[in-house]
Amino acid sequence: MFKVGLTRDFLTEEGKLSYKSIGLEIFDAYPEIEYEFLEKHHSPVTPEMLQGYDAVISLTPAYNQDSFKGVDQLKAICRFGVGYDMVDVDACTEAKVMLTITRGAVNHSVAEATIMWMLTLSHKTFIKNQLVRQGQWAERSKFMGSEIRGHTIGIIGLGGIGGKIVEMLAPFLPARIIAFDPYANAEKAESLGVELVGLNDLMKKADFISVNCPLTDETRDMIKKEQLSLCKPTAYIINTARGGIINYQALLEILKNKAIAGYATDVFDQEPPDTNEPLLQMENVIVAPHAIAWTNELFETIGRMACQQVVQVYKGEKPDHLINEKVFKNI
Repeated sequence: MFKVGLTRDFLTEEGKLSYKSIGLEIFDAYPEIEYEFLEKHHSPVTPEMLQGYDAVISLTPAYNQDSFKGVDQLKAICRFGVGYDMVDVDACTEAKVMLTITRGAVNHSVAEATIMWMLTLSHKTFIKNQLVRQGQWAERSKFMGSEIRGHTIGIIGLGGIGGKIVEMLAPFLPARIIAFDPYANAEKAESLGVELVGLNDLMKKADFISVNCPLTDETRDMIKKEQLSLCKPTAYIINTARGGIINYQALLEILKNKAIAGYATDVFDQEPPDTNEPLLQMENVIVAPHAIAWTNELFETIGRMACQQVVQVYKGEKPDHLINEKVFKNI
């Protein structure tokens, strides 16, 4: 039997699947593949949790050097998502464990959520909701919104998600779309009608700034006080990537001083954030629990891709979206 483990955070406290579908029906065609959920949830994952599994489909927990000590049966960790900053890739490679991600599966949902947040911020949706609830109807003229139409959109990271945001923005008639991505394909940018610019240039010119790049050593604290100070006072920043990409103290300062119009995020330096987190006390900030793009459709799409990657590993094939290809080459 080829044994697959799914991390415990897919389940409720009562042991029932939290989500409508995560693609597990794919395994029905393979009687040699059996799956179960790990007995406990712990982060970082411990070696005891991984023992006896050939592959693990992993939602949120971290993996470090110690996670793989004495683990010799495990062939792959299939990340349920695209971010893998919680996984020590070098440790995986050293342990001869393949790491896959579900690249592309999240593009539509995250892009849709990003545009939703652009509209929510610029139309002051939450403030207007409160005016009605608090009997302040007459105050409505003090909270005029603005449209996407005619404004400049700045995309940081023109990958799958960034490209999908550009496609979805077409009906909103933005005046201009600019992007910062040192690894962007110039032909792709041109085909999307996007102008590639430097980071400082983007921060200075954009009315809406969408952060979509992965968190790496290169992007950690990439957006510092210097970059934030360039923003227009009417600019909005939407971060659905990772908290560590924007310098935390610099972000707090610019929001506290209302040097930008607003900020929306579902990612934090520490997750979950403390209930006393200063960002949560600011009226020009809207937040979500790292789940703004979570939909039934998204989880089914991600799940089917992750389960298919497990099948590929079972068959001895190179799994799609493999991060550490060195492991497969040395099998």
